[in-house]
Amino acid sequence: VPSGRVSLRGFFELITEFIAGLVDMVIGHEGRKFIPMFASFFTFVLINNLVGVIPGVAPATENLNTTLAMGTFVFITYNLYGLKENGMGYLKHFLGPVLWLGPLMLVIELISHIVRPISLGLRLANVLKGDHTVVGIFLDLVPYGLPIPFYLLGMFVAFVQAFVFTLLTMVYVALATAHDH
Repeated sequence: VPSGRVSLRGFFELITEFIAGLVDMVIGHEGRKFIPMFASFFTFVLINNLVGVIPGVAPATENLNTTLAMGTFVFITYNLYGLKENGMGYLKHFLGPVLWLGPLMLVIELISHIVRPISLGLRLANVLKGDHTVVGIFLDLVPYGLPIPFYLLGMFVAFVQAFVFTLLTMVYVALATAHDH
């Protein structure tokens, strides 16, 4: 039963229901076991990004060490889930659909998978750095009034980046755990 007022619990329930709906669309009903992981990613990234909207505070998600570590965790996690769901057959998808293209496809797929955690980390950190640079420039030019729309835009960017990071993680888990028919 929803509470009659705004509360912290209600905020986290809203996030969990949002993530559950996304999981149903991206992975399907069998992906519901991943909801706690995806909700944790979304919440961590969103709260850290929103902390960055406070003037003079740098969020952890602006630091490459944090974002690359998160990308690496996602990489390890979706590969482990792929192995758990499909066994050694998971490794077969690295060779492609045709056996004679196997060596070429192996190189392409390995590069593709190695680039994923790097792109996740770089995308998150650099978008936030860009957002904070824009706000900083407008704060230096006109410190009162004018930066307000950029703060609102920063809050929107905080949500979008949390959404994108979580959605890409869902897609990677969906691809790794898919049972090819």
